[in-house]
Amino acid sequence: MNSYAVIDFETTGLSPAHGARPTEIAVVLVSGGEIVDRYQSLMNPGVPIPPDIQAFTGISNAMVRKAPSITEVMTEAVGFAGGRPIVAHNAAFDRKFWEASTARPGSRSRDRFICSLLLARRLFPAAPNHKLATLVRTLCLPSTGRFHRALADAECTAHLFIRLQQEIAQVFDVQDFDCGLLLKMQATNRHQLARCVQRYIEEIASV
Repeated sequence: MNSYAVIDFETTGLSPAHGARPTEIAVVLVSGGEIVDRYQSLMNPGVPIPPDIQAFTGISNAMVRKAPSITEVMTEAVGFAGGRPIVAHNAAFDRKFWEASTARPGSRSRDRFICSLLLARRLFPAAPNHKLATLVRTLCLPSTGRFHRALADAECTAHLFIRLQQEIAQVFDVQDFDCGLLLKMQATNRHQLARCVQRYIEEIASV
């Protein structure tokens, strides 16, 4: 199993397109089915954090006032991720902030994003819901820190991602797979997963 960078953002709102900015990021490296390293930093968003977001995340304007800039923190985060495939829970959300904070003018992101939410919906359809906290409880995964802080959420997502990899290996009897299979599976109807895995195995064998 390859190496991955599991990320989580805390932000001032839902979308950078509407003026929201990141306030915190964590990157947790997963390799060989284990967490091997961590990075976390607050950052100064350059805009006020709304009161409801402060209550939700516990991150106040005072906490980020002297924090490093978004550019400085994201440069470090990108370097720490090291070009690995990126994993996030509800990756569509985190991807928007990752790309908005790292894109160069006129460039297109080449980062590969794996969504543990989409994979969990396909692999654990009987879960009460597929929120991160619910999956952590349902699957009896390790949980440290408070939810809605970047490092705690990234670590929980990393443990979920490891569990998802184990489930794929056990259910579909495939031990050596990369992010290519995960990207295909998250875009496949859960009733077609077995065929998706079989096609992947056939493609790898033909190379």
